Amino acid sequence: MSQLLLDTVLKKFEDISGPEVVEESKINFNEPFLTLASEKWNLELARLLVEDEKLRFDFLCCLTGIDYEEHMEVVYNFYSMELDQYLCIKVKMPRSNPKIISVQPVWKTADWHEREAYDLLGIEFIGHPNLTRIFLEDDWVGHPLRKDYKFDKEEMGL
Repeated sequence: MSQLLLDTVLKKFEDISGPEVVEESKINFNEPFLTLASEKWNLELARLLVEDEKLRFDFLCCLTGIDYEEHMEVVYNFYSMELDQYLCIKVKMPRSNPKIISVQPVWKTADWHEREAYDLLGIEFIGHPNLTRIFLEDDWVGHPLRKDYKFDKEEMGL
């Protein structure tokens, strides 16, 4: 079933955005897994995941930001309560300009997840209605989970 779901999502994404939309597709831990570049990820694809009768990914379980040395990523874990199926999508972006569309208009749970990724990693979610810090003070400088973040131990009293 997972391979069939992977093939279905891949075909639907390619029908909308062309054959180059997905960089990688595979089954990972028995679940469909897709990798896209940030310029390919858009609200039309996000809405398809919810609205298509064969997909119905109505629940965004988790959204995680990751900082790699050469690029940054946002990983989305989706679940369809109606069809009992999972999907993972990883969206890669350049480390020098970590921007991606906000999926908050599609999944309301993305609101705080995107704010967390912004606050701790500096990933900008374009179109987010309230992209402000969620954990740190408003005047905090930098994003402490980025690999290039420099802690000032003296300022922190350490």
